[in-house]
Amino acid sequence: MHEPSTLPVMVIDDEPHLRITASQTLELAGYTPHCFESAEQALEVLSADFPGVIVSDIRMPGMGGMGLLHELHRRDPTLPIILITGHGDISTAVEAMRAGAWDFLEKPFAGDQLLDVVRRGIEKRQLSLENNRLKAELEVQQAALGPRLVGRTAIISRLAAMIQRISQVEADVLLFGETGTGKDLVARAIHERSARRNNPFMAINCGAVPENTIESELFGHEKGAFTGAVERRIGKFEHANGGTVFLDEIESMPLALQVKLLRVLQERSIERLGANEVVPLNLRVIAATKVDLKAAAEEGRFREDLYYRLNVVTLPLPALRERREDIPLLFQHFAVVAANRSGLEAPILDNQAVAALLAHDWPGNVRELRNLAERYVLLGAAFDYRLDMLLEGAAADTQEPTLPRQVELFEKSLISQSLSRHHGRVTEVCRHLGIPRKTLYDKLKKHGLHADDYRHSSDP
Repeated sequence: MHEPSTLPVMVIDDEPHLRITASQTLELAGYTPHCFESAEQALEVLSADFPGVIVSDIRMPGMGGMGLLHELHRRDPTLPIILITGHGDISTAVEAMRAGAWDFLEKPFAGDQLLDVVRRGIEKRQLSLENNRLKAELEVQQAALGPRLVGRTAIISRLAAMIQRISQVEADVLLFGETGTGKDLVARAIHERSARRNNPFMAINCGAVPENTIESELFGHEKGAFTGAVERRIGKFEHANGGTVFLDEIESMPLALQVKLLRVLQERSIERLGANEVVPLNLRVIAATKVDLKAAAEEGRFREDLYYRLNVVTLPLPALRERREDIPLLFQHFAVVAANRSGLEAPILDNQAVAALLAHDWPGNVRELRNLAERYVLLGAAFDYRLDMLLEGAAADTQEPTLPRQVELFEKSLISQSLSRHHGRVTEVCRHLGIPRKTLYDKLKKHGLHADDYRHSSDP
């Protein structure tokens, strides 16, 4: 996040003494004020990616504050605009809020009132700009070939370069990494960047397929090959012909089947169960494991010849604790994805939240981080967006909440976000949520929420 000293605040007012007073207050607080005596002057210099907020009087010669509000919202609906109203002009203030003003100040106002509303506006603006940047990155990712690794550390840059290099050669690959390090994503990235991208990508979790059916799943069978084989089945290897087969948790494959897999890798052909016909294959095999296969082979838990056949190109995937500098970026990336999917906002991380993320050990790696980001977006408001509470499970049953508890927390989060968005105005919250006033009050009581807690001192 930017330091206050780098963040500009536009003050627009035709009264010189108000511009001078506001400018001095903002400077003392570390902001960079830019003062204008008319809206027209401010519009001439305002950039599209202006990182600060606008503070403008409503009544001015020429373009007034309401006209400025409409023009700025036409340019950028996310830009926070704070309007200054005359004493007792509540109806104008309400009209401004309905038109999309971030907040308003009533003359005469104290310096701390100005700083409070500017601080909150700056936080909103930073969140909007960060989310816009991340959404743009997501659009680039969707347009690019294959999944993209998110991160800026040297270890991730090297991994991305290796993926690009490996994808261009026809070699089987062994991925090695802890649970949750993204082995599936890397396998898909290799496939999508290769010449096989238009052919099937078949992912198989060797630990999830029952041992008595895995051979049929992989290689297929003919009708009558065994009891229950009422028709021919095309196996996953044959279905992926021309593309890529991803064998996750290869260490879980039964030893007897490892012999047949070795033959497939060497001969590039299969025989369906119950058939004599050999089916030639043109495919790449990517295997993944979270254990040391060499050690497993030495202990007799994995075939040594298969290990050496798979070990032609081995790609180690780093644990999240080895790339801690990427954690905040990854978290915000996952939060934006979850927010886009759910229609909610993805709050930007403050220093306390970043510290909580960096202090965690992440035994579940990127998968654990992604799950936390999704809970943060969906349920964070119920915990005042305290990441340390979500991480440590400080509240009862929040670590692994049951489905009814998840629904309850989600409901509380939605109500809390609506209260915050509408500054505790019950009528507007009811309209936003589409529920009667009595129902809202019942739910406020149920969740221990109070509308007054979300009102600001300047609210009517």
